Amino acid sequence: MTSVIDLNADLGEDDSPAGIARDIAIMDIVSSCNIACGGHAGSPEIMRTMLAAAKARAIAPGAHPSYPDRIGFGRESIDISLADLEISLTEQLQDIGAIAAEVGVTLTHLKPHGALYNDAQDDPELATLLIDIAARTNLALVGLPGSLVEKKAKQQGIAYIAEAFIDRRYSGNGRLVPRSEVGAVIADEDQRIQQGLSLAKGTALTTQDGTPLTISAQSLCLHSDSNGALETAKKMRLALEHAGIVIGPVG
Repeated sequence: MTSVIDLNADLGEDDSPAGIARDIAIMDIVSSCNIACGGHAGSPEIMRTMLAAAKARAIAPGAHPSYPDRIGFGRESIDISLADLEISLTEQLQDIGAIAAEVGVTLTHLKPHGALYNDAQDDPELATLLIDIAARTNLALVGLPGSLVEKKAKQQGIAYIAEAFIDRRYSGNGRLVPRSEVGAVIADEDQRIQQGLSLAKGTALTTQDGTPLTISAQSLCLHSDSNGALETAKKMRLALEHAGIVIGPVG
């Protein structure tokens, strides 16, 4: 059983007043956050607001870069050369890094977003690119347990944070069910909490095809744009603490 686990959320993806307020409220609950840095969402103003809020709450802020695809919110694979993707990701990291320096906070990790996150888990070229960028920026890399990204990161001595999702269904191979499939996002709050507890305790959860799956994770993620995300975050933290699990950032 995991006695300490990180609780994280992807933030800065909604620039409406309600979205900003929700994200800041979620920061009162989680121990780390991943801030959109322009690829799929985010702006300098939102990055600055999110980083300042993270600093005030002493939670670990990370960069959340993506395929350069604001129209599709970074949730679909796009036709882009590895060289152009490297340029885009580097620019995204430079943008949020510069704002973090202005705010006076240190970024701790890099978590790719959406399709890039999923594509890289088993793609040698994308995995290598993300690892190289993490090394250059001295950031821990966040990804799925048992993935090629994890294997390559550990081979190269790059800090790696194994992450699992409380609001996403898994396939039997330990990968996330594509959002295009029915039931890929867990809508029921009780099911989210149960999955989060199973992940934190290291007990088996039920996959989309009905087979049991045990995932060893250091960090649990809740998407801030899922319906009821703030309430789920509150209940998830309470459930974890009630189970004797301490919430804290990795490292």
